[in-house]
Amino acid sequence: MKENKDKSLEKIQEGKAETTHEGPVFVPTTDIYEKDDAILVRCDMPGVEEDCIDITLENSELMITGHQAAAWPEGCDLLSTEYDTGTFQRTFKVPQLIDREKIKAKLHNGVLDIELPRAEQAKPRKIEITTGG
Repeated sequence: MKENKDKSLEKIQEGKAETTHEGPVFVPTTDIYEKDDAILVRCDMPGVEEDCIDITLENSELMITGHQAAAWPEGCDLLSTEYDTGTFQRTFKVPQLIDREKIKAKLHNGVLDIELPRAEQAKPRKIEITTGG
């Protein structure tokens, strides 16, 4: 997480991350997979609850935003802290040929999976060859 924080701060300092949110802005580590029928985007978003995530697809831009907050144990006073909380934010360009009506997102154990199904016309298909004149 410290490496991710260092990378996030570096991106903020370079002007590559949005800083309009109060508190730190983290760039979640992300893997992108491709299947014949879909693209899968997998983001690491520890401590972010499902109702604190916003995913939008506008034109060809996929924006993922998630807010986290540390919950202090009841009846305890804070003596030391190293756990940073803030906003996760990442934006990707995606192909236009995505079936926008079938996009799915699932959060499990701090990992957000977004499945972007390809539209029918974008799916690979086998072209049959015929013989004759």
